[in-house]
Amino acid sequence: MKVVSRSRDTLTYYSELFQIPEVLLADANPGISKVLPTGIEVHIPGFVTVKESREESTLNDIALRFQLPLDALLLLNQNEKETVSVPVRIMDPLLAIEKPYEYQSLLDDLEILSFHYPFIQVESIGKSVLGKELLEVRVGRGEKVIHYNGSFHANEWITSAVLMKWLNDMLLAVTNDCMLCGVDCLSFYENVTISLVPMVNPDGVDLVLKGESAAEGKLDVVKMNNGNPAFYAWKANIRGVDLNNQYPANWEIEKRRKIPKAPAPRDFPGEVFLSEPEALAMKELAEKRNFERVIALHTQGKEFYWGYEGHEPEHSASMAREFEERSGYRAVRYVDSHAGYKDWFIQEFKQPGFTIELGKGINPLPLSHLPGIYEDSVKILMAGLYM
Repeated sequence: MKVVSRSRDTLTYYSELFQIPEVLLADANPGISKVLPTGIEVHIPGFVTVKESREESTLNDIALRFQLPLDALLLLNQNEKETVSVPVRIMDPLLAIEKPYEYQSLLDDLEILSFHYPFIQVESIGKSVLGKELLEVRVGRGEKVIHYNGSFHANEWITSAVLMKWLNDMLLAVTNDCMLCGVDCLSFYENVTISLVPMVNPDGVDLVLKGESAAEGKLDVVKMNNGNPAFYAWKANIRGVDLNNQYPANWEIEKRRKIPKAPAPRDFPGEVFLSEPEALAMKELAEKRNFERVIALHTQGKEFYWGYEGHEPEHSASMAREFEERSGYRAVRYVDSHAGYKDWFIQEFKQPGFTIELGKGINPLPLSHLPGIYEDSVKILMAGLYM
């Protein structure tokens, strides 16, 4: 929602008028000082406006009916005659995420959230093989950066929906100064920066959900799929490289022992590590942001992996116990697997890294599982902030 400032208006005044934390107003209006120039547009996050017929009602009547300060109506109705714009606080999620979550769904939902919560930052960190922007969302202003990602694997696209639902719920909690899973989100906004890459593999996700047309005629994906026109089992990127087998953490072991020796729907680690633009973008992001920890969402198994070759720090164990207790997922320290993003991150930075296998069943997990998956996983996502 936008209002037009008047003489001597301040961010503190708007904070008190709309009962919105001043820190959110400052971040939603970068470059604006505390005392605002007259006539500029001010973003008020977490509100929408509805139109009411003025009829015989005065602004004071409408303010009383909606239990609003009269000044809030005056700000929005400096030139209105026949209708009245009424500010309404957003109390429910804006996103409908229970849908096949393709790349366009992500773009549409980020546009919605950015409009209503303009303090979030959305930035391209690179491009996919087919040129789709790989988008990172940042929320918060703390020096400690905690990273979450989804859809490294194409047929695990439900992880993108989980992250976007969580983002929407966090934004609601922050703007309404309330709890999520018993956690005060506003305090974390001020002390932590959350980094989200909801869809690491957009080309692959679209291939799974839309079929051969997603390749835009540029790659023979049916041939890579052994002649099968159905791509529900596809995990790789559009070039047939498994992005979570692309990192220099004993990559040579995976290259030697993986059965596919050429581009395939899953498991092919590439001819060299970091050959794929999506994998390289994620590596460079970790180096740029200096993450405190990494939580990568995959499916399925209702378990998570938290160690790598003894490189994990001691406090990873206490985090794993908290994740296990909160969610009921089984904590597994080591598995016979290498070259994953979590593996490389732990090895390179000696910081906690986790691969969370959401839900249980056969990939791609059906949308009917999403509510239950979210109920369990949101506890891990929140614990990732406070542990």
